[in-house]
Amino acid sequence: MKAGSGDQGSPPCFLRFPRPVRVVSGAEVELKCVVLGEPPPTVLWEKGGQQLVASERLSFPEDGAEHSLLLSGALPTDAGVYVCRARNTAGEAYAAAAVTVLELPAPEPEPQSSEQSLPPPGTGESAPVFLTGPQSQWVLRGAEVVLTCQVGGLPEPKLYWEKDGMALDEVWDSSHFALEPSPSEDGRGASLTLRIKAVRLPDSGVYVCHARNAHGHAQAGALLQVHQPHESPPQDPDDPPVPVVEPLKCAPKTFWVNEGKHAKFRCYVMGKPEPEIEWHWEGRPLLPDRRHLMYRDRDGGFVLKVLYCQAKDRGLYVCAARNSAGQTLSVVQLHVKEPRLRFTRPLQDVEGREHGIVVLECKVPNSRIPTAWFREDQRLLPCRKYEQIEEGTVRRLIIHRLKADDDGVYLCEMRGRVRTVANVTVKGPILKRLPRKLDVLEGENAVLLVETREAGVQGSWSHDGEELPATCQSSSGHMHALVLPGVTREDAGEITFSLGNSRTTTLLRVKCVKHSPPGPPVLVEMFKGQKNTVLLTWKPPEPPPETSFIYRLERQEVGSEDWVQCFSIEKAGAVEVPGDCVPAEGDYRFRICTVSEHGRSPHVVFNGSAHLVPTARLVSGLEDVQVYEGEDAVFSLDLSTIIQGTWFLNGEQLKSNEPEGQVEPGALRYRIEQKGLQHRLILQAVRHQDSGALVGFSCPGVQDSAALTIQDSPVHILSPQDKVSLTFTTSERVVLTCELSRVDFPATWYKDGQKVEESESLIVKVDGRKHRLILPEAQVPDSGEFECRTEGVSAFFSITVQDPPVHIVDPQEHVFVHAITSECVMLTCEVDREDTPVQWYKDGQEVQESDSLVLENEGPHHRLLLPAAQPSHGGEFQCVAGNERAYFTVTITDVSSWIVYPSGKVYVTAIRLERVVLTCELCRPWAEVRWTKDGEEAVESPALLLEKEDTIRRLVLPSVQLEDSGEYLCEIDDESASFTVTVTEPPVRIIYPQDEVTLVAVSLECVVLTCELSREDAPVHWYKDGLEVEESEALVLESDGPRRRLVLPAAQPEDGGEFVCDAGDDSAFFTVTVTAPPERIVHPAARSLDLQFAAPGHVELRCEVAPAGSQVCWYKDGLEVEVSDSLQLGAEGPARTLTLPHAQPEDAGEYVCETRDEAVTFNVSLAELPVQFLAPEAAPSPLCVAPGEPVVLSCELSRASAQVFWNHNGSPVQQSEGLELRAEGPRRILCIQAADLSHAGVYTCQAGAAPESPSLTFNVQVAEPPPVKLVSELTPLTVHEGDDATFQCEVSPPDAQVTWLRNGAVVTPGPQLQMVQNGSSHTLIIRGCQLKDTGTVTARVGATDTSARLHVRETELLFLRRLQDVRAEEGQDVCLEVETGRVGAAGAVRWLRGGEPLPLDSRLTTVQDGHVHRLSIHGVLLSDQGTYGCESHHDRTLARLSVRPRQLRELRPLEDVTVIEGGSATFQVELSQEGVTGEWAQGGVRLHPGPKCHIYSEGHTHSLVLSGLGLADSGCISFTADTLRCAARLSVREVPVTIVRGPQDLEVTEGDTATFECELSQTLADVVWEKDGQALSPSPRLRLQALGARRLLLLRRCNSSDAGTYSCVVGTARSGPARLTVREREVSVLRELRSVSAREGDSATFECTVSETETTGRWELGGRVLRPGGRVRIRQEGKKHILVLSELRAEDTGEVCFQAGPAQSLARLEVEALPLQMCRRPPREKTVLAGRRAVLEVTVSRPGGHVCWLREGIELCPGSKYEMRSHGPTHSLVIHDVRPEDQGTYSCQAGQDSADTQLLVEGE
Repeated sequence: MKAGSGDQGSPPCFLRFPRPVRVVSGAEVELKCVVLGEPPPTVLWEKGGQQLVASERLSFPEDGAEHSLLLSGALPTDAGVYVCRARNTAGEAYAAAAVTVLELPAPEPEPQSSEQSLPPPGTGESAPVFLTGPQSQWVLRGAEVVLTCQVGGLPEPKLYWEKDGMALDEVWDSSHFALEPSPSEDGRGASLTLRIKAVRLPDSGVYVCHARNAHGHAQAGALLQVHQPHESPPQDPDDPPVPVVEPLKCAPKTFWVNEGKHAKFRCYVMGKPEPEIEWHWEGRPLLPDRRHLMYRDRDGGFVLKVLYCQAKDRGLYVCAARNSAGQTLSVVQLHVKEPRLRFTRPLQDVEGREHGIVVLECKVPNSRIPTAWFREDQRLLPCRKYEQIEEGTVRRLIIHRLKADDDGVYLCEMRGRVRTVANVTVKGPILKRLPRKLDVLEGENAVLLVETREAGVQGSWSHDGEELPATCQSSSGHMHALVLPGVTREDAGEITFSLGNSRTTTLLRVKCVKHSPPGPPVLVEMFKGQKNTVLLTWKPPEPPPETSFIYRLERQEVGSEDWVQCFSIEKAGAVEVPGDCVPAEGDYRFRICTVSEHGRSPHVVFNGSAHLVPTARLVSGLEDVQVYEGEDAVFSLDLSTIIQGTWFLNGEQLKSNEPEGQVEPGALRYRIEQKGLQHRLILQAVRHQDSGALVGFSCPGVQDSAALTIQDSPVHILSPQDKVSLTFTTSERVVLTCELSRVDFPATWYKDGQKVEESESLIVKVDGRKHRLILPEAQVPDSGEFECRTEGVSAFFSITVQDPPVHIVDPQEHVFVHAITSECVMLTCEVDREDTPVQWYKDGQEVQESDSLVLENEGPHHRLLLPAAQPSHGGEFQCVAGNERAYFTVTITDVSSWIVYPSGKVYVTAIRLERVVLTCELCRPWAEVRWTKDGEEAVESPALLLEKEDTIRRLVLPSVQLEDSGEYLCEIDDESASFTVTVTEPPVRIIYPQDEVTLVAVSLECVVLTCELSREDAPVHWYKDGLEVEESEALVLESDGPRRRLVLPAAQPEDGGEFVCDAGDDSAFFTVTVTAPPERIVHPAARSLDLQFAAPGHVELRCEVAPAGSQVCWYKDGLEVEVSDSLQLGAEGPARTLTLPHAQPEDAGEYVCETRDEAVTFNVSLAELPVQFLAPEAAPSPLCVAPGEPVVLSCELSRASAQVFWNHNGSPVQQSEGLELRAEGPRRILCIQAADLSHAGVYTCQAGAAPESPSLTFNVQVAEPPPVKLVSELTPLTVHEGDDATFQCEVSPPDAQVTWLRNGAVVTPGPQLQMVQNGSSHTLIIRGCQLKDTGTVTARVGATDTSARLHVRETELLFLRRLQDVRAEEGQDVCLEVETGRVGAAGAVRWLRGGEPLPLDSRLTTVQDGHVHRLSIHGVLLSDQGTYGCESHHDRTLARLSVRPRQLRELRPLEDVTVIEGGSATFQVELSQEGVTGEWAQGGVRLHPGPKCHIYSEGHTHSLVLSGLGLADSGCISFTADTLRCAARLSVREVPVTIVRGPQDLEVTEGDTATFECELSQTLADVVWEKDGQALSPSPRLRLQALGARRLLLLRRCNSSDAGTYSCVVGTARSGPARLTVREREVSVLRELRSVSAREGDSATFECTVSETETTGRWELGGRVLRPGGRVRIRQEGKKHILVLSELRAEDTGEVCFQAGPAQSLARLEVEALPLQMCRRPPREKTVLAGRRAVLEVTVSRPGGHVCWLREGIELCPGSKYEMRSHGPTHSLVIHDVRPEDQGTYSCQAGQDSADTQLLVEGE
């Protein structure tokens, strides 16, 4: 079993697991995984427990850490579970994946016909449809399960079952299940029943039934859950757990996790039948719940996940697996690491009912620690649903309006990710809700489960609000399942289960599986058969895509870069493209690709191009045109292709070569345009006599006509041009003005589509061109859409008349109302206008009057009454008046409960002399309570105060004492609120020491640790190294007033450590170090001694230490000694010894004995004994050697440094060549390399020069030399040419003279011949043997000899690189090449053609370059084609030379040419051959020489010259010769247009029309007009006209913004700039403004009349420009300009100015200010909790009024403590972080009015 965070070390680890694969039979299977490890692991693949080996179908590619299994041509027998095992020296890991091979059913042949065609439409055949799907089931182990599905479809679908994506025969033995098919009665479907016998726990899973026929595929699924039967009664929780698994035989693995984190355990088990898995914790079975998830991952592993681990989760976790073959266990020990900072009081599990509330509460160590709330992994933010409260160290979460999805795990987290966890259980109809989200891979099955409280209830499943089909839903008892088999991306979304008003929702996320795009089509070909068509053929991609696909065909015009889609084809392998499929004549190329839902394949381009010409068709024809006199009439039509046409007017052909012309002098002018496929005829400025004219168009294949009708010039509206929207207040005057183009032309007014009727409240006037509708005093019903209609044109006015805004006078603040059952509740709202309607809402829904809810209105007062309030009547009420709302929160408390707060017992902890306040909130303010302490009634006194404020009752202890601790009750009737008060002394502080104390003492010294407290009677605890100390003789605790002592009378080193004096609230730290006494050497007294011993002998060095237990170290010559047989160390009491049992001279040296503090040195000398011969022990026997043999005389001395003297027959022996004297340690050696007769005699070795020195004698005898003879004979040799030959023989004696002979001649050493002697072996080496070296080799020794034969073989000449087939084009050079294994002699290889030697030809050359031989053929001919060979005496190679005729190619292709109209163009192409005849064509038509066409050729170059070109000559120019075709584009451009006459400077008066004119060199040309460098566009005021070659720019109603410079641009030509100057129109004031005096809050109207109508004016007040909006309304009625100022303020007083051009009018506005008064005052007394903020609010009689805030008569200033806010008439004072010292009287002054508030602060 593997823990979530992994084990330490570097065993194999899978970074990517292999994924399950489903393929069709015959497809390729690929499993991939990535595994790391150190050292790199060895990877093996297994199936069915057997290791797999590579074969033709099976391979195991590797790429670094990525390992794959590749299986080609998958068969049904290849299906199963494949296991990847990775192993190295550090461990082993494994991963598994299932492979499913689907065998698609082949269509069965019909007996009556060998060929079966597709069914014709209407035969009733259809894709499979599930009539009834399988139902999910929950069963006990051992039961029989039957799953049935019925499917409709024709032909009859083929059905098969799968479990968890695998075929049934891959999962079970055939004996475990049975399939029972049965056809339907009508033959239009089938059913298949799956029967599972004696189900096991592993049979749980998702079962999917697949149905497939020729028309499609369908699937339906069901869930099967198998449970363990209850075999024994439930166990008593107090009894010890009964072990359910066998005892552990080895220590379990250990896994650590931080508190609040997740722990994940994974167990991978294999077996057949599939094993059953059970998880256990501390011997008890584990069941899935909120914090214990059990599932099986995609790799087949069994996973247990413990969420948000707590200390109680630590323990032993066991994964037990069993089947009929046996059982196995995997165990891990979980440790939970607790944080240092913990919650003082953790969360507790809570329960709540649906639609109710629950409260989660915990306590943090410090009130300043921030916390955050989470629901599982989702952070919760404060809102109405999640109310978050902080009171000191208490953190509280209140969840309102509980629903099923609120059930789950909740966390409170403080810094350091320290968490406390609790379960919230929501009781309702739904017991087990859906998960928050569910991630599923595309193609896998999705299963959702819900458990309900009641059995047999009917719930509903929906997906994104749409109900899901019944075939995927199942219910059984309390369980409801939704099974979605093979999910797709469309299935992603929100899945909801609804049961009545209860709902639970999950987010289904479908992760897409990456698919490869399809392959491209193959074998694409193009056939140019019929004229103007092309046939394209291809074959489907290989392998064919698994999903449906189409082919997409695209075209590209030669010379263009853009590809355009032609069409898409589904299954065809060929398509014919006609000329009608292209937009214009030209050469086109084609390409094709495959497209499926997984992407697009690369494009495949068809070779070559095709010339296609479209046929013209009428796309949109001519239509009759009706225009007004003087306007242009435009006739247009669209063709299917670009082609020239002819226009006719009244049967007369219009000149097409003149785009702009005149039918006859003084008659109708026209203009002809063609843009792409569109043809246009524009008849300019038509007249009445042109009415009825017939217009016609003709081109090959198309003829069309239309008529022209002329209408009288209509009336049109000059102003307004657009719809006008106006807003007015009731009783205001409304004037709507519409100006027509004709004087006194009739017009009709309509309102909301109905014709208006004049009355006193609606007046219609006509003044020349202007038509007015006047509403003298507009009312709200007058709002609507007004229309001024005349002759088919209309002007629209949208009028909105509003009442003045209504305001709510009272209440201004949110009102909270508390009442009890059956009490009458009244909510009152006062508005500032009596006739204002209001609406009442409760919890967002408008209320309806009933017996239990009454609505009353009395003038401006509106009331809502609840005559007999019930708890259900409580909620949030709103009174809505206009845009303002008043809020009321009504709480109805059942009379059975008087106490609103607290709802539970309250614990209060206080320090002596602190202020303690106990608060109890009642449901009614008049209720009386009784306070008791420990059962006795509390009596009010200076030390105990009883307070009453509205519904609040308080018991105050101003200065609490220890005796005030106890239980306090606030009692009313039979109810009480309990408060437990605990009073403690102030925290104890340590006065001394303030810092950590460090003490160092010597062993047995007395150590005293002193701590002084702030209180004498405070208890303390002493700790040493974290453990509390206990008094003993070695540790004494003392107390003296405020001082506390810890005494160590005789400290020992082990007494050292960290001591802590803990006084509860404070601690003092002491670090004590006790050192041992000095270790001394008491004997010998001297610190250096010289000692002499005999060697070899017994040596003992001795010293005594104090104290006796001191440790010593011995050193020799500076290195610490090691104990051995030759050196022993001893310790007995205070004595320390070093003993050398057998001391040798090399043991002499400096010995040191060292304690921790002292050392003594012993200088040891060892005297040597006389030298003795140790070996040989007896006199050596005589030594007899043969001449030439070596002689070695050896002896061993007792001392290695002793000197010896050697004598031979009494004479000293001197070292010389052949005689060596040497010493090897104690050994002395005399060595004679080759003895002769002179070396015989007596040898003496004497140790020392003295005559009495010991000596040793050796007797050496040398025998006569032996006769010379051959020990071994020569051996015959056979070698290859170039190799070495070695002859060897042995002679005796070794120094005998050997003579070498070759073919009877004595051999002389040289570079080729080498003679070598090695002892008795003599060697002759012949280097690099040649054929001539063949012969006899003889070795002669004395009178004997030996001979052997040498045979040299010729080396085979073989080809290492053989000839290759060559393809060449006629005229090219060809080279054939071979490479031999060695460099052959000249003529060793020969070249052949057709088996015969090469003929003599100057074009053929042969070359040898070392090992390489080449045959070159220059200018190859067709006759050179054939088989060529190269051979030697030992090898031969052949190759084929293929020569293809010379191909005609372009050496220099045609190039596109662009010329100006009337010019000439030259096209040239250079070919690879001369004398080629070709054809030139233009637009597909062959060209012949003529006046404008000149064709000639010169050598390789062919030329075409076209002159006198026109625009119609643009197109494709092509050249064709033999199989070669090339093309280029000819582009003929128009002659550039020039400007003949440009625009002139103009000066106009404001409001007049300005006309700029320019004249061009051509009629058909587009111009661009610019103003100040910016292009102009047509608009109602700006018109652009073309009159022949003249171009006009008309600017209507000019204003100052139109002044500037204007230019005319055509192509690259530009004329101008011409300057336009706009003179300001003189405006004068006809009627001046009049001054106005008004009171604050009233309105003021100013009117000014000027001399001009089209004049824009500007209003100012006090120098500020006024703009419409808010309190300012500005409008214009002809020459009259009106300003209306509403809701006047005192600061509005000032000068009003109207400016219209140079004209100006001034007036004075005087506003009389009303006294500032308070409309709503702050409360007289306000109580807030310490640490919170206090808000005092006041509303004055007008916005902008100044108020002043004071405390105890001193004005307050804004800052971090006090914040002043103003919003309209409302002013607020915010006091932050209220403290007791902030209590007092706060005042607000507004003008002469003032109000006081007494602020009280509770708690600290």
